[in-house]
Amino acid sequence: MTSEPTSNGRVVIAGGTGFLGLNLAGHLAEEGYEIVLISRNAPRETGPWKHARWDGRSVGDWAEHLEGASALVNLAGRTVDCIKTPGHCDEILRSRVDSVYALGKALREISTRPPVWLQMATAHIYGDPPEVICNEDSPFGYGLAPIVGSAWEKAYAECVPDCMRQVILRTSFVLGKSGGAFPKMKMLARLGLGGRVGHGRQGISWIHEQDMSHLMSRAISDADMRGIYVASAPNPVSQAEFMRSLRRAIGMPLALPAAEWMVRLGAHYLLRTDPELVLYGRYCVSRRLENDGFNFKFPEIEEAIKQLCGS
Repeated sequence: MTSEPTSNGRVVIAGGTGFLGLNLAGHLAEEGYEIVLISRNAPRETGPWKHARWDGRSVGDWAEHLEGASALVNLAGRTVDCIKTPGHCDEILRSRVDSVYALGKALREISTRPPVWLQMATAHIYGDPPEVICNEDSPFGYGLAPIVGSAWEKAYAECVPDCMRQVILRTSFVLGKSGGAFPKMKMLARLGLGGRVGHGRQGISWIHEQDMSHLMSRAISDADMRGIYVASAPNPVSQAEFMRSLRRAIGMPLALPAAEWMVRLGAHYLLRTDPELVLYGRYCVSRRLENDGFNFKFPEIEEAIKQLCGS
């Protein structure tokens, strides 16, 4: 006689219908959690989860799912893969800050709050230092991303109830098969456009999607995890090295380099995105995860890309 699987409780994932949220939802469902996704749009695929609509700014019926939940995970925020017009910059900032305030208000209106609030943040808060290796203790950088990142974390500090365990993940470039920037980079490499961009020395701090889901799962279940962590694999690489690894994985030996002026024109007029996402970068590592002995399944870029490319 077989017994029904025991639930580990309910996890509410705000902004959970993107590729990162769906990966996490599938991972947590396999661990026995009940999953509720709250977002503007329904998930693009069916799965072992419920969905509740949320405008990202106000409290509604979705808040009832927080009552007695095991954890709240907030991934909400407009994509930065866009041309940085004043309107888009405003949306990037407001979507992050407003969602945090709405969640904080909802938590104050329920009687049994989740014990932990796991909050997404950005490793781009350190800016784009050419050679400095950044960790949790590094100073913030200059520009739009550090401004947004600082406002995002400030809103969280103001809104999270004192009774909840607080975990912030300053996340680097998440490598995934089905979402994010990696599929686009893979396509460009197949077209022979996966060469050095600019001088090629700009840092790419990255983490495989499986390690990201594992890290978030640990943050939910491990009561010793508190405070700020850099969510990044222990071995960041230069843009040139990243693209060499990608070309090897797909069997494309040659690639055209791209001068900065070419990238600025192509990104704006063809890809409709911000050229500085590839022209600049940062080298980030997590001192805290190293001290905690977190075991990365994919610590090196070669093995990470091979797995994603099916090699």
